[in-house]
Amino acid sequence: MNLPKGPDSLCFDKDEFMKDDFDVDRFVSECRKRVQLEELREDLELYYKLLKTAMVELINKDYADFVNLSTNLVGMDKSLKQLSVPLGQLREEVLSLRTSVNEVIEALDTQLCKQDDIQKKKMCVMRLIQVVRSVEKIEKILHSQNSKDSTSLEINSPLLAGQILERIATEFNQLQFHAVQSKGMPLLDKVRPRIAGITAMLQQSLEGLLIQGLQTSNVDIVRHCLRTYATIDKTRDAELLVGQVMIKPYMDEIIGEHFVKSSSSSLQMMCVKLLEFVPHHFRLLREVTGGAISSDKADIVPGYDFLVNSVWPEIIKGIEERIPSLFNPGNPDAFYERYAISMDFVRRFEWQCGSQASVKRLRAHPSYQSFHNKWNLPVYFQLRYKEIAGSLETAIADGLEAAPAGSLYHLQITQVLWGCLCHCWADGVYLPPLAHRFWKLTLQLLSRYANFLTEALTKTPSSEAPKDPTRPLTSSASSTSSRTSQDADSESGGPTALSTKQLVFIAADMDKLQEQIPEIKAVITGRLEAIGFKNFAIVSEALEDSRVSLSSCIPTLNSRMTLLLTERCFRFLKSASEVPRLYRRTNKEVPTRASSYMDNALRPLHQLMSDCKDMVKTTIIQDWLRSTLSDCTYRYYETISDVLSSVKKMEESLKRLKQARKTTTTNVGINGGPSDDSKIRLQLSLDVEYLGEQIERMGLQPSEITMFPSLLELVHEARNLASTE
Repeated sequence: MNLPKGPDSLCFDKDEFMKDDFDVDRFVSECRKRVQLEELREDLELYYKLLKTAMVELINKDYADFVNLSTNLVGMDKSLKQLSVPLGQLREEVLSLRTSVNEVIEALDTQLCKQDDIQKKKMCVMRLIQVVRSVEKIEKILHSQNSKDSTSLEINSPLLAGQILERIATEFNQLQFHAVQSKGMPLLDKVRPRIAGITAMLQQSLEGLLIQGLQTSNVDIVRHCLRTYATIDKTRDAELLVGQVMIKPYMDEIIGEHFVKSSSSSLQMMCVKLLEFVPHHFRLLREVTGGAISSDKADIVPGYDFLVNSVWPEIIKGIEERIPSLFNPGNPDAFYERYAISMDFVRRFEWQCGSQASVKRLRAHPSYQSFHNKWNLPVYFQLRYKEIAGSLETAIADGLEAAPAGSLYHLQITQVLWGCLCHCWADGVYLPPLAHRFWKLTLQLLSRYANFLTEALTKTPSSEAPKDPTRPLTSSASSTSSRTSQDADSESGGPTALSTKQLVFIAADMDKLQEQIPEIKAVITGRLEAIGFKNFAIVSEALEDSRVSLSSCIPTLNSRMTLLLTERCFRFLKSASEVPRLYRRTNKEVPTRASSYMDNALRPLHQLMSDCKDMVKTTIIQDWLRSTLSDCTYRYYETISDVLSSVKKMEESLKRLKQARKTTTTNVGINGGPSDDSKIRLQLSLDVEYLGEQIERMGLQPSEITMFPSLLELVHEARNLASTE
């Protein structure tokens, strides 16, 4: 039955009502996720009306059938009663037939079960017969070989003995198969002692013959023995036997404690001798089992890996038992040498494996994992961590000391930091399994250095003003190597203040360090590539974050430098307030040049330019000069403004006094020249103009200096006022 299609705006699918598992609660719950209940109710009412309309149309379409429906059902009960009797008889016949068929099926199942049981017992009997026949056949072969009339199995014809053992092994393999299938049978328990005797004899004969073949280098005997071991599924026994008889005595002679205690070259010599064992003493087995390049593929015995299962375990067992001090991490330098030599030995041993599959088996071998786990790399790293981080902390404790002569950096702390960064990834320290730890230490070192500089720059100084502002900065580390932090403190005016020299050194070192970061990044990238690392974007992002962290203290450094230089300069610029005293009632000549205090005020800036030009970029120096001059000019403007205001007040006061006394006294020179106030204004104007000239000599434009145009305008206005009087 098809439901009528509703509007597309309905919030439900009409086909949901026709599903067998339709559930009202679930339907309402699903609809509530999409619309409100009011909207759902409206949609249901709309669709209900559509259903009623469709039902009416259906009735109207087949109206005759609906009307005749009750008429057609008249007399139906009587017809149904007439059919009930024959249908009951038919049902009884069907049930009777079904019972008969089930009885036949049960009888057949019983017979089939008996037949299957007989077949299984027959198979057990056949297996037992085969077991007995195999035992008798093997015993017959052994009896014939041990009779006085036959050639001895072990002495006169070892090759024939190997062939016979191979025949016995083939029969023994079948014997083992049938014995396993017949497990639990009473007859097997009676035959089991004979099977055990055959097994012991076969293994003893195989061991003796294999040892004889290896000692005499008889390829055919060794091949027959290995095939026999493989036939009886005892390849592991053969590998253990070779390890005990052939490999262990050699390793006992080579491996010894004296190789570790003497020197690293002795350990390397021992590893060379261990590697020489395979090509010199193991060539026969490698050729027979296909482990050598010259092996004849048509005549190899598969299923063996003597290098992995015989040679390697004996080597590792000998090292762990006879040289336990090899793994001692107490001396990190000696530990590194021993680890490097040992890992090189492992790589060279892997090269001797015949295939990649053999290498994989070697790396999955328990002794391989045990050997690597013996090296306590976390302890080694902790020792290196204390060594590297400790040197940086010692340098931090020493403060901002100058680096020794010939150093790459100007500060000892930065020189130590760079040495620590390089040390983390240097040969003799870095180990590939510890790459993640040394990478973390690298970031920690950069972060610690950045935090130290931030703390040093943000520390509240006791006095920013230096005692000797004319003291020159040294332009190289060689001339400051003998200076101590106490000297720097005395220059900066207190134990917590930073000197100009220290600030310059910090700026130079930070700039140099950021240039060097790509160099250490290249070293790290090379190390990580060697261990298969791919995601170098993470490395770049982390180093960039470290660079940004270093750069974050630059604004503070610039602020400290500006403040320090401003204090040094303005202590002389404020002498402008003394200019009126120099000209008031002194009858001094008209000024023609700038005041002497201007040279003293600008000497710290010239000295900075001279001393820093080879250490700090010109752009950085100009930023310092620009900021310092802007601050000085602002304060200088206030000073001159106060002076001119005071001069003006003095003039007005004198005028009022003149009027009060009604005298002819005027504030003019003896010879009727410029007044003292005019001389004062002229001197201040010359000072400001000289300041502008010096700004240009420093490579800056006066217009770049905050308040300088206003300052110049102020003194020119005052000068013009003086000329009009």
